[in-house]
Amino acid sequence: MRLTKTLLSLSLAVFFTAISAFKPAGTNAGSWRFLGDKNVNFSVDRDVLHFTNWGDNVRQLKIRVTDGPLKMYSMTVHFDNGSTQGIELKNHFAQGSWSRVIDLDGGLRHLTKIEFVYETQGFLKGKSRVAVWGRK
Repeated sequence: MRLTKTLLSLSLAVFFTAISAFKPAGTNAGSWRFLGDKNVNFSVDRDVLHFTNWGDNVRQLKIRVTDGPLKMYSMTVHFDNGSTQGIELKNHFAQGSWSRVIDLDGGLRHLTKIEFVYETQGFLKGKSRVAVWGRK
């Protein structure tokens, strides 16, 4: 009886250790985090999203467009050391769609702002929401 309980306890310990070893790779450090968003409208074709008091660094970005379609031409990412990275997108975003994953030059970087060059589509609504997500 005692041997059975010991074997059962040992089996459970091995089982839970094995399960935790096979967790998906992006559950903690590699998970996507919301960084900020900007409502853009039909009359403006350039906007800036500022990041203040955000201390984490990111290695990758992706963009999500909601509330209406948007044609995004490019974006310029500004870093805390004064350098920039220009990114050509040339995407037609449908409402609720995501961009590709964008790798930042130089590894982990701290963002200060992102400038967007875009064109909203549709004459009735004329507004979209651009959200930026980051990952280490």
